[in-house]
Amino acid sequence: MSRSYRDFAALSNGSSIPVAKIEPFGVEDFAQAILEAVAAGSRISSYFAVPREDGKGGESTELYALLADDARNTLLVGRSRVEGGSLPSIAAACPQAQLFEREIAEQSGLLPSGHPWLKRVRYHASWSGRDAFAGGAPSDGGAPGIEPGVGEFYRVEGDQVHEVAVGPVHAGVIEPGHFRFQCAGEKVFHLEIALGYQHRGVERAMLGGPDKRSLHYAETLAGDTTIAHASSYSQVLETMAACRPSARAQVIRGIALELERLANHTGDLGALAGDVGFLPTLSFCGRIRGDFLNMTALICGNRFGRGMVLPGGVGFDIEEGRAAELLKRLAAAERDTAGAVNLLWDTQSVMARFEDTGPVPREVALALGLVGPAARASGLSRDVRYDQASGIFRMAQIPVMSYDSGDVFGRAYVRWLEIQQSIAFIREQLLSLPSGPLEAEVKSLAPSSLAAALNEGWRGEVCHVAMTDSSGAFRRYKVVDPSFHNWAALAWSLREQEISDFPLCNKSFNLSYCGHDL
Repeated sequence: MSRSYRDFAALSNGSSIPVAKIEPFGVEDFAQAILEAVAAGSRISSYFAVPREDGKGGESTELYALLADDARNTLLVGRSRVEGGSLPSIAAACPQAQLFEREIAEQSGLLPSGHPWLKRVRYHASWSGRDAFAGGAPSDGGAPGIEPGVGEFYRVEGDQVHEVAVGPVHAGVIEPGHFRFQCAGEKVFHLEIALGYQHRGVERAMLGGPDKRSLHYAETLAGDTTIAHASSYSQVLETMAACRPSARAQVIRGIALELERLANHTGDLGALAGDVGFLPTLSFCGRIRGDFLNMTALICGNRFGRGMVLPGGVGFDIEEGRAAELLKRLAAAERDTAGAVNLLWDTQSVMARFEDTGPVPREVALALGLVGPAARASGLSRDVRYDQASGIFRMAQIPVMSYDSGDVFGRAYVRWLEIQQSIAFIREQLLSLPSGPLEAEVKSLAPSSLAAALNEGWRGEVCHVAMTDSSGAFRRYKVVDPSFHNWAALAWSLREQEISDFPLCNKSFNLSYCGHDL
């Protein structure tokens, strides 16, 4: 008798479970259970392969899926053992799985049979030695000729169709990425995005940890999302070590996370203004972004929050005098941000460029599994701080800010709504900081266990899943940055748009190349 996703193990955000309590599925039943869960309203937070614990990999590999059931504030985790070199693809019926399956193929060598467009993700050799992109033949380990952006691209046929290739080298100081447009005149039929140029092998580097470098890896997964990634990493260790940070430490983490959101949202609104040539907001927001970054530096000495979040708590306190200074700076930044951003909404030429540009309909956002402001701008009420709350957000929830236009304006406007909510949250927490120690001891991790931690980074859901071996060391460490979910939506947003709209659409998502490439 077939089994359903209801047989998956349930856990809450920031908790762990012995792997033995996750009942294995047959591979066909496993694929069907994921499809049923998504059809019932869940979404794929993480989907990955794990070699056999003896390290031989090859013929026997386990698949793990972490699904977020937001309606019930629950995470579901299932697993399946794959005997042989392939698994059934669900990407055609479940588009949000397509990139996960390509990643599984690249990392483990398992071939997703029936995948509609199987391509490399980060252009590196398979961990197992099996190469799914060469019919399962073993790779030589060095993978010569596997270069980012090199490979087959989708082509639209027609005498009037032309192809425009952009990148990976771009004007200005920007990370590398390749964009291939199929156009007729100025109209874009299709955009294909090839990344992988920033691949650093972080997930493999985490194996055998945690060690002295593990937190550094977490903080630099995507440098502008230091707090969110460091928080997820720390929560994974804390639950596996049965450690509970103090209320004070959790509040300070929450303040740091919202300061990170404020700096980046403000910077994005300024950059969007710059893309349409509206210089007042560009100039103001560039300076105000620095003000928010300096508030983080006031707490920990680093504008991006390095050293702020530690396993077991935080590395820096917010004493009474520092809290008073933060409140003073926050009030000034709130006033200045409102003045700069409202210029956008009051300027018709800006609105003419923002409205109806790069729309992503709600049903497309749902199918692609969008997260963060991009999802909320398309009408999805999806926010980890509310749906899968952990830490301070269990006690002090922030309302979910959403819009329904799905266009550049919607993605900009949601950022402005969230800026106002984050400022109110920080002010409230600074005025009522609880007492308690900054750190709690994190002892050895539970052996043969799985832990999952989600946080709402400024781009959206940051997901870390850790698995330990029989000695309590990391057997697998899986990271999903919000950009991993959202790059496909950028490609969608350009359909039937002018190619000159690409910079504006791209900035309205502002996705991370290195966060995707890991």
